[in-house]
Parts: sequence; C-alpha cells; structure tokens
Amino acid sequence: MHSTVQAQTAMHLVVSSELSFRIAVDLDYDGDDPFAVRFTFHLPGDEPVAWVFARELLVDGMSRPTGEGDVHIHPVGDDLAEVCLVLRSPEGDALMRAAAPPLLAFLARTDRLVPMGQELAGGELDEELASILSTTGHENAG
Repeated sequence: MHSTVQAQTAMHLVVSSELSFRIAVDLDYDGDDPFAVRFTFHLPGDEPVAWVFARELLVDGMSRPTGEGDVHIHPVGDDLAEVCLVLRSPEGDALMRAAAPPLLAFLARTDRLVPMGQELAGGELDEELASILSTTGHENAG
C-alpha cells in the first residue's frame, strides 16, 4: 500500500537582487504517482499556486544545473547549501531560492517510500507493461 510524504518549507521569491519575499511552500509526494513531486506556493494575497514536476529533476538539481522547459533547478555556490528553482509560465518567470537541507530531507523521505529507480517494481511493472501492450494492440487492430 502506497502512502504520501508531506512537508513544508520556506522559500524566497526573488524579485530583484535587492528584494525577495519569504513564502511558505508545501511539498507533497504521492507513492501512487511515484515520478512526480508537487510544490504548492502560498503567495500573500493570492490563491496558492501548485507546480508538479519530476522527482528526478529535483534530485539532480540539488547538485548540478538541470531542467528543460518550464522548470530549471540548480545549486547555489560550491557548498550546495542552497538551491534555485526557476519556474517559467506564460504569465512570467519566478525565481525561488531555498535552503537545501529541508528539500534533501523531503527527498530522503520520498526515497524511503518509493526508492529512486524502483518506481515501477514487481507486479506494478507487469501491470504497466500489460496496459501499454493492450492499448497498442487495440490501436493496431483492424
């Protein structure tokens, strides 16, 4: 039976080199969707904004620049104590900075729930493969 991992941390929404705002961020991981993490940003005076992206992207971004498209993550400095998330949308870009330890602790908890690389293990892999093959068979029939 799968479960979830939840945590909360603070990040800084960087407006300029002189101005940033501290905001609360909910971190969520659902073992039933083992490849994804959800970050929900609580902006003052606005509705919460949720971003869902690959757990592996977050893992990789903790130690090296990574990301394509809407989400880019990279460590800040050589000590890897802080990380930047760049979120791109049609409404504009957002630069978020966060301390690395809370994110690493969250990732460690997700790894205990569903180890990296074993998201589709055992029977789940067989079920997924059967689903793909049955779908493919229906599309090619006739």
